[in-house]
Amino acid sequence: MTRKSSDRDRLLGGREALQSDLLAWYRASRRKMPWREEPSPYRTVVSEFMLQQTQVTTVLPYFARWLEALPSFAALAAAPEDRVLKLWEGLGYYSRARNLHRLARDVAGRPLPTTAAAWRELPGIGPYTAAAVASIAFGEPVACVDGNVVRILARLTRDGTAFRDSAAAAKALGPLAQELVNPAAPGDHNQAMMELGATVCTRHRPQCLICPVLPHCAAGRAGDAEAYPRLAPKVIEHRSVVRVWCEGPGTVLLHRNPASARRLAGIHELPTAEQVGLDPAAAAQGTLLARQTRGITRYRIEESIHAARLPAGLALPGLVWVPLAELDAISLSGPHRRWTAQVLAAVPRT
Repeated sequence: MTRKSSDRDRLLGGREALQSDLLAWYRASRRKMPWREEPSPYRTVVSEFMLQQTQVTTVLPYFARWLEALPSFAALAAAPEDRVLKLWEGLGYYSRARNLHRLARDVAGRPLPTTAAAWRELPGIGPYTAAAVASIAFGEPVACVDGNVVRILARLTRDGTAFRDSAAAAKALGPLAQELVNPAAPGDHNQAMMELGATVCTRHRPQCLICPVLPHCAAGRAGDAEAYPRLAPKVIEHRSVVRVWCEGPGTVLLHRNPASARRLAGIHELPTAEQVGLDPAAAAQGTLLARQTRGITRYRIEESIHAARLPAGLALPGLVWVPLAELDAISLSGPHRRWTAQVLAAVPRT
């Protein structure tokens, strides 16, 4: 018997004690969040969509604003897309908002699905979100497996497999996660696993000494928890984007992404040099107004914004002259909302 299988068998042999220790810790120590304190299928679905690739602290004000404006599937289904996107503005990954809107229109006025398999048939619902909704809102004993759960499982079993990425690790460790689900409280079990990974069993410097499942954790007992899971390093691609700031009389030039765009459809952004027919190198000679480097999935993008002069009558696809007084009413992507405010504050106007 290999060490890996021995640690796994030991874990499964003590699963009831693990489930009990985890659940007791979660119910005593969990962070208070609005979707937990006043649970409902709708609140669970909205929170899971918002939390995809987004931190809890970022989501909290958006969740409150969303629930005040759109308190139910029916209200969301009846809302126009522009309102949905405006409420989502700044959260990024706008396809999530569109999929949530489509989902609401699919389920409004009919009984909600109760199983993970049925939820996966709906727009924007992957395995993780389906399991989260089915277990938390409907009590189905199905495991959620995200990066936090992968990390916990790899450490519990001290699994030294070199995984290609987090998705490969989730697929490999999914059966173990399912075997460990507490059938008496699957929703709380899944939330406890996510809470543990977010607050105690963290990627760096895990707090093993205060971990409620340390007695069950092979890596924690060995003192090398931070070595797991073993994921191949991400290959980061660097890109440079030159954008332009063009003002007309009381207006600013923006680019609105077409409805057919794969991402950010219908969202306004400051135009790139290419979108206004300029060579990026030439546009970069204009006065530098802002610069930012940000990461998006596997890309590291350096964006700079330069002052440019273009005719107010310019008519190229997607370009729109927006009155400065109406900027708050349109949907701008989060970084571009911040850049626009920064430039408006810095550039004197007559």
